[in-house]
Amino acid sequence: MDTQAELAPGTEEETGDWIYLSDPDITTDELEAVVMTLRSNQLSAGPLVADFEQAMAAYIGRQHAAAVASGTLGACLALKVMGIGPGDEVITSAYAWHQIAHAITIVGATPILADIDYWSGCIDPAKAADKITLRTKAILASNVNGHPADWQGLRALAHAHGLKLIEDSTEAIGSRYQGRLTGSFGDVAIFDFSQPSALCCGQGGMVLTDDPKLASELGYLRERRISDRNSVSVGSRVPWQASMSDLDAAVGLAQLKRIDEILMKRKQVEAWYHTQMQSFEGIKPPYLAEHIDEVHWMLYKIHLGKRFTGSARNQIIEDMDSNSVESAIYCVPLHQQFHYQQSGWHRGLLPNTERIADRSLTLPFHTHLDEDEVKYIVKTLKDASVNVGAGAAIY
Repeated sequence: MDTQAELAPGTEEETGDWIYLSDPDITTDELEAVVMTLRSNQLSAGPLVADFEQAMAAYIGRQHAAAVASGTLGACLALKVMGIGPGDEVITSAYAWHQIAHAITIVGATPILADIDYWSGCIDPAKAADKITLRTKAILASNVNGHPADWQGLRALAHAHGLKLIEDSTEAIGSRYQGRLTGSFGDVAIFDFSQPSALCCGQGGMVLTDDPKLASELGYLRERRISDRNSVSVGSRVPWQASMSDLDAAVGLAQLKRIDEILMKRKQVEAWYHTQMQSFEGIKPPYLAEHIDEVHWMLYKIHLGKRFTGSARNQIIEDMDSNSVESAIYCVPLHQQFHYQQSGWHRGLLPNTERIADRSLTLPFHTHLDEDEVKYIVKTLKDASVNVGAGAAIY
């Protein structure tokens, strides 16, 4: 089997001319790994999970890793091992694709939403500082759509107030800040390997840390091993049974071995987008903040001009869909979701978040796109923006 051959995203009969928002980069390497695992006697968590953990920790530059069933479960476990729960507050932002911040609510703590930096979309350390109270235990900050947060400012803030710093890297594999990969900045860092992640193994996540005590607790909470069933100390904890399977780990390992190749191909698609967007009035190239060495976007996200409303943006998405291009709202901010509104959050509290979220639009971004398809996507976007009658305006 040619392990370097790339699989087509589907036959013409299967996909037609539809252009998907995401499409994992799967080759015969991944297929071979899955077949070998299916032929083994271990499909649930086993040696391949351990291998994936070691490889991921080495790639990011961390001491410990725990593979889990999803990024949200990973965040829940991270909060639990830090002793965060009912009565505690965790400062986070309302703006992210994966919205890992749901984990704060799941463990019974209270999410305190701080506004974002208008340009990067990441939590603003100064706005986070304004939210600190005696009940604050941690800051959960996201590398939004691949753009690293201000980790220097966030670390200084956490240190000054004795807070834990949790890094949400579910959208940012491969990005670099001050010479270091994302995933290396928080007391714990969380990755997610579901679509549209550049490293996709179907479903799953990873929690990384340099703290051996936290790593040990993560292992105990993640699952109950057969060898620990009679342990009194281990038995004092109730496990979540949240481990990744060897089947997912097999795909993840194959993807991680090819991650540089995958990211390089995505950079080419990004370059095609940049070229086509130059003639689109009101659309600026993606912003890179100071100290950012490299950004690998999860999706190609644009911010429409000031004249575009949220409803106009939604109409553009519908128009693109009718022309066989899948696009999407980047996120509905947490404070505009019903669950959080029941807790007193409402529109008007986070102006930067709302301003960006109303006009954010994600376009297809994956390695199966070619230059002509990118041209078609951007042309379709331009036509749709004219159809809604909104015009365009610079930020």
